[in-house]
Amino acid sequence: MADRLLAIAAELQRRGEPFALATVVRCEAPTSAKPGAKALVRVDGVVEGWVGGACAEPVVVREALNALRDGRPRLVGLYGEGRHEPGRTEGILDYAMTCHSGGTLEIYVEPYLPAPVLVLVGHGPVVDALATLAGAAGYSVLPLPDAAGSALDGLALGRRGSVVIATHADADEDALDRVLRTEAGYVSLVASRRRAAAIVERLRRRGVPSDRLGRFKAPAGLDLGAVTPAEIAVSILAEIVQHHRSDKGAEPSGPAPTPTAALDPVCGMTVEIATARYRCEAGGRTTYFCCGQCQETFEQDPGRYIGEPA
Repeated sequence: MADRLLAIAAELQRRGEPFALATVVRCEAPTSAKPGAKALVRVDGVVEGWVGGACAEPVVVREALNALRDGRPRLVGLYGEGRHEPGRTEGILDYAMTCHSGGTLEIYVEPYLPAPVLVLVGHGPVVDALATLAGAAGYSVLPLPDAAGSALDGLALGRRGSVVIATHADADEDALDRVLRTEAGYVSLVASRRRAAAIVERLRRRGVPSDRLGRFKAPAGLDLGAVTPAEIAVSILAEIVQHHRSDKGAEPSGPAPTPTAALDPVCGMTVEIATARYRCEAGGRTTYFCCGQCQETFEQDPGRYIGEPA
């Protein structure tokens, strides 16, 4: 099983597809999974392998998807009643596991993300220095010496993608117009403040939406007082790293989003609503469960869990 999972992981890495690997590092009987058991979780939540049953897998999948979003590994502990006092061990995410006779699982979840892409449009000393620094920092650098439309139109950039434009020519507006149509999370222009302001105004007159312009940073780089090309490159890379390592997503607006998870009132586990197999209509609402045993327990006395007479 482990060999097959590692082969799948190697193929996903070769294709540049993100995934998370979950490994059982400790257990206390009774548990179905043993130390060394592994599961691979893809970005769509599909699981390959085994690290536990109905109580363990939903938690592992949720934490794996969280790890893929924030890029940080985590140690997940699932503890039966009386096995562990939550919050006493620093660094472990505690969950109750009461769907079986009370075992314990501790599972290490590690995300594997492709190197973030940095597209450098243009040429010059700043671009050369930035390419060297970014490569050493683990970025996948894609140099585009000019702003040819075909090259820019073919870019498929996600939120982890970054673009720095330094053409120092009239092509800046065309390049920015094309790049701002992608989902690149960081877009910047190497230019003076006056020239950057003029370009932003021209893009606005072209009809580039304000939300797209809001993702555009000009001049590029943090204000470090940089003077030389190498120092300017350092300031730009620092800004890119800051963007990737911080939570800069806009606050949601409009109606509250529809909940995607619910709490099993019997055992306290979090259940993904979209994939929940066990549910019950009672008290004018739908209640979701992690397993059939919890659903049966609930149906024997719904009022105990939802505050209404049985």
